[in-house]
Amino acid sequence: MHRLILAAAAAGLATLAASGPAVALGGEAMDLQAARMNALAGGPISARDAELLERYGCESGTRSAFC
Repeated sequence: MHRLILAAAAAGLATLAASGPAVALGGEAMDLQAARMNALAGGPISARDAELLERYGCESGTRSAFC
């Protein structure tokens, strides 16, 4: 029984450790999408938007001098 509890705890810790980078990527992906929507509306509104657009590009069809 003791080994079963240890195995379950180890599996839980492994799941938490693996989810960390995915959550971090999700934040940047959401920031990128917001930057792309701002570019569609006329241009980047912050230095962070400009950085993300330079790194990953704009949506196709975006009519912005920045893109």
